[in-house]
Order: sequence, then structure tokens, then C-alpha cells
Amino acid sequence: MFRGEQLVLDHGFVALEDSCADDLSVVNAARVSFNAHHLEMEVGDDKLIGFLLKNRHGTPFEQNFFRFRVKAPIFVFREWHRHRIGISINEWSARYSELKEEFYIPDAEHIRVQVGKPGQYTYEPCDKTTALFFQAALTTHCEKSFKYYKEAIGMGIAKEQARFFLPVNVYSEMYWSCNARSLMNFLSLRNAPKAMWEIRQYAAQLENIFREVMPVTHQYFIENGRIAP
Repeated sequence: MFRGEQLVLDHGFVALEDSCADDLSVVNAARVSFNAHHLEMEVGDDKLIGFLLKNRHGTPFEQNFFRFRVKAPIFVFREWHRHRIGISINEWSARYSELKEEFYIPDAEHIRVQVGKPGQYTYEPCDKTTALFFQAALTTHCEKSFKYYKEAIGMGIAKEQARFFLPVNVYSEMYWSCNARSLMNFLSLRNAPKAMWEIRQYAAQLENIFREVMPVTHQYFIENGRIAP
């Protein structure tokens, strides 16, 4: 199955390049315990998926595969890569090739201030004057940093060191492969109200794809309080 690029932020995207996943994969992974196999979803199979999720019988949700191609700012990947169980990652290497001059500049309405003490703070909308200043200063900084990056490469500086000029809002790309269990774990944390806004935009697109590919599993994931098995 291929699901084309779904745009995220200003230059990013999520695309499902391949998958071997459906609700039936969960059913058969569970029924093999009784030496049973279904060629298609049958009466009661949806309730079996619900039972497995509710009681956190997790391994049947591992017998499937999703491969995503993702383009996101490096600071988003730094949070994304914390998820390692049931995950495979291959990212564009700035040691071997030049990154593009693409930086994430947030819209004014998504620039926020931190209010409160550590562990108790909240993020609130920024006033327009401050937001516009931040946008302009960040854009100027990114343009200068990329100029120095290109000049360093032109002088013969190794790409692995020239990239030191680049800030964490520069875009990178990766392949990200997972199974339904690891995907649900990611979604439960990164498509939650308290997750960083930028990574939530990517998680929302992943969840749309998950809902499309495995609708019964997704339904019970929601009914089970978004808790991964």
C-alpha cells in the first residue's frame, strides 16, 4: 500500500511507502495459539481484537509492518528517536551529502511562551509583536547559518564539521519502520495534548494512516483509552 506525501508544517511530510498490515494479521497471530487460521475477518474477530487490546496481549499486534518516509526538522526527530522498541530508523546523513536550505519557521500563532515553574509550566500564545520579532530573527539566523555552512564546504571543510553551523530547525528525512504495537505506543504519547505541538502534527498524520489501514484495531485503541497493548 502506498499513501502519498501528507504535508506537515512548512516543508515537512509523512508518506506510507509500504505496509504489510491489516486487522486480520492481529486475529491470526492470536488464533495460531489454537492452531486456527482465518482467510478473512469473521464474526467475532473484531471483539477478539478488542479483548487483546483491553487485556494488553501485545504480541499479536507485532505481526505486521509499516514503512514511512518522513521529512521533519531535526529537533522533531530528536524526540521521535526516543522511541526504539519495535522500531527501525535510517536517516539522511549530513556527513555524506549537503542538506537543503530548508528551515522550520513557525507561524506567528504557533509561537509560544513558557509560563510557570519546571514540572508545572504551561505553554501559552505569544503576543504578536514578540512573535513577529522571533520569526524575523530566526529567519535571519537560519539564512546566515546556511551561508556559513555552504562557504565552509566550499573551502573544503568536511561536511560532518561544516554542519556545525546549522541549527536544529533544519529539515532532515528518514525512513521509519514499525509494527502496530510500537505505532500505538508512539501515538499514545506523541498525539496527546501535552506533547510538543510540532511532533503532534506528524503523529496526527500517522494516526490517520493507521486508522485507514487497521480500522478495527484503531477503534479499540481509542475505546481502550489510547493505551498501547
